[in-house]
Amino acid sequence: MASVAELKEKHAAATASVNSLRERLRQRREMLLDTDVARYSKAQGRAPVSFQPTDLVCCRTLQGHSGKVYSLDWTPEKNWIVSASQDGRLIVWNALTSQKTHAIKLHCPWVMTCAFAPNGQSVACGGLDSACSIFNLNSQADRDGNMPVSRILTGHKGYVSSCQYVPDQETRLITSSGDQTCVLWDVTTGQRISIFGGEFPSGHTADVQSVSINSSNTNMFVSGSCDATVRLWDIRIASRAVRTYHGHEGDVNSVKFFPDGHRFGTGSEDGTCRLFDMRTGHQLQVYSREPDRNDNELPAVTSIAFSISGRLLFAGYSNGDCYVWDTLLAEVVLNLGNLQNSHDGRISCLGMSSDGSALCTGSWDKNLKIWAFSGHRKIV
Repeated sequence: MASVAELKEKHAAATASVNSLRERLRQRREMLLDTDVARYSKAQGRAPVSFQPTDLVCCRTLQGHSGKVYSLDWTPEKNWIVSASQDGRLIVWNALTSQKTHAIKLHCPWVMTCAFAPNGQSVACGGLDSACSIFNLNSQADRDGNMPVSRILTGHKGYVSSCQYVPDQETRLITSSGDQTCVLWDVTTGQRISIFGGEFPSGHTADVQSVSINSSNTNMFVSGSCDATVRLWDIRIASRAVRTYHGHEGDVNSVKFFPDGHRFGTGSEDGTCRLFDMRTGHQLQVYSREPDRNDNELPAVTSIAFSISGRLLFAGYSNGDCYVWDTLLAEVVLNLGNLQNSHDGRISCLGMSSDGSALCTGSWDKNLKIWAFSGHRKIV
């Protein structure tokens, strides 16, 4: 029988062999991929998007939080926004009037994420309490104005970093966590349906920061992690990841599916956004900015979103910039951070309205801003 030392030696040799094969595979792929989306588009004569400062303007500033804004989400159909803040509150806003319809005081103030249910009648949130709390917006508040929790989803062994309802399913929710796993929940019963990662070898090896569900095929979702990878999962097969995507050199803070469901974008601590092909695993494009003049390091990408057409990629940065990228040509067409009424702090979250007519950004300056498109409707 082999000793523990011998087993460790064999394991180390096998790991080294796997890493060597992975590197050879990466080099081979790079040889075969002799172009990217931008070079191909330019070769085809595609013209860049021309954006003027007045084409995307800040039409509303939502003020009401007394702490940093960490997360936001739009309702799928109505013009409502929910935001989560360091002040320990969820606020539901009417995006058309800037009015607050709900201000929910949380039992645990350390909230990191929030999401609307598909029907817009419930909101979910999670944070350092390692739980995901569900609030029914039709519930009656108590004498102190506090809204009761309708369901608490417990089971994670680390903070809840993100949550998203499965599109068109009020009873299914996916969370990601600092315990290196993602979980599919039955909101009605509060039970875990499936756990992705953890004890399984194909799971993430560090905190999971973000998830995005494919609206074209809701059985598939991607997760971004501090292990610098993205993993594709099939909710019907929780025992292993379908595919792992490499390329980033830092934490993957944000993942978002491209509108067609065949590709997805990422934003990372390494200061870049990337576009991946879901099926082949190929990295199609890197969106990289120049370093700040006073610092050789690139600001981290905190959050990303695509326009309805996919032609534009919105990326929020830790230095307060919000770049609008032309996804085809990998060129910056506008920086919202340079416009009038821009944020005064780190952009922590952003999201597109369901009809594609507006972008909402949240910041450590305690505010949310709604940016409306005055032109470029066909491109957007």
